[in-house]
Amino acid sequence: MKLSVFDLFTIGIGPSASHTVGPMRAALLFANYLQNNKLLPHVVRLQVIFCGSLAFTGRGHGTDKAVVLGLHGQQPETVDPDYLASYYHQVVTNNKLSVFNRELSFDPRRDLLFDRKRKAANNTMLFRAYDDKNKLLGKEKNYRSVGGGFIVSNDKNQSNDSHNIPYPFTNAQQLLDHCLKNNFSISDIALHNEMVRHSKTTTIAKLDKILLTMQQSIERGINSSGYLPPMQVKRRAPDLYRKLQRQADDRLRPLDWVNMYAMAVNEENAAGSRVVAAPTNGASGIIPAVIAYYKKFYPPASREQQHRLLLTAANIGFLYKMNASLSGAEVGCQGEVGVACSMAAAGLSEILGGTPQQVEQAAEIAIEHNLGLTCDPIGGLVQIPCIERNAMGAVKAINASRIALLSDGDNRVSLDQAIETMRQTGLDMKSKYKETSRGGLAVNVIEC
Repeated sequence: MKLSVFDLFTIGIGPSASHTVGPMRAALLFANYLQNNKLLPHVVRLQVIFCGSLAFTGRGHGTDKAVVLGLHGQQPETVDPDYLASYYHQVVTNNKLSVFNRELSFDPRRDLLFDRKRKAANNTMLFRAYDDKNKLLGKEKNYRSVGGGFIVSNDKNQSNDSHNIPYPFTNAQQLLDHCLKNNFSISDIALHNEMVRHSKTTTIAKLDKILLTMQQSIERGINSSGYLPPMQVKRRAPDLYRKLQRQADDRLRPLDWVNMYAMAVNEENAAGSRVVAAPTNGASGIIPAVIAYYKKFYPPASREQQHRLLLTAANIGFLYKMNASLSGAEVGCQGEVGVACSMAAAGLSEILGGTPQQVEQAAEIAIEHNLGLTCDPIGGLVQIPCIERNAMGAVKAINASRIALLSDGDNRVSLDQAIETMRQTGLDMKSKYKETSRGGLAVNVIEC
């Protein structure tokens, strides 16, 4: 297992980990390749070709802007969302792009090609550099965005990790076996494995940064207002927050808070603001909403408990990354909202006192009832149905946790079986339901 908790929880910008964060990383890798191989002084023209889901919904997800900023040397973890928009406008206006201080002629309308006909692996990006004789410089670089901001290339997997961790696992049963043998919780396993890469102090600091960014995205979402362009979808989280502050006691009131938290984050994501991919941007509202629910309705909610939720969720997310997919473009939204729901259910179950077996059952229940969930964003935008879907995913995670905690952990369907079913379902799913906006709601609802 070559994944870190902080590969799965990454801070970046919206609206999509696979269509915004991943392409920006790929573009930065290509820019570094040109510079490190002393090719940059000879470059006069760059070309990027997008294939698969990127070709169909890339513009709606800001893939073009992300690639331009990546070539410019920006990283998704640190780029200012406002700078992204302003610099891209500057490039379009002047047809000039600065790559590590070398100014090139660059027209996004000519040099960024959204090729809907090319036969290539889904979410492939082809990067090319040419000299003044229109001759290819170096190698054409082939990168593929595989969900959650992860990139694979024709050179190597960029998330490769050579650390020898103490408790390796490739499936849920192996994870449970480690827990039973060592009398560990699932979060204990995650922490021990992570500490091979980072000290405990560094790990805790990184977890705190993830929690802070999640909380800030909720706060920004609550305090924003207006409409999300270009479809002019109204932000609902601010109004819902004000209503909840005035609302009399209601037995189902906690669900309203969960809905509000999840929508606040995903409205921020849709606006291109800073969020945590958990494990993807499209599902970025689910785990923050469940953490906020825990903090509000289970006080005192210690920092350590929130860390444990994230660590447990990460170990569950690893299972999907290793054995299925986190990408809506590969397996539909079951790989994004479904996986985030499963991760959140597991994390909540542990900090509410669940055994490792109950935690595994909560994760299984959550994904079982997201199987077959399609990815059909209207207009290729992470707005409809994505924002509400995060709210539904967060509520479903809490319910899955409650069912598991009231059981004896002896479930008839294992998490490993459910993950394999999700993988097979994704393979069987038609491409029009995999983030291409060619099926489902995307073709049956008129764009606003």
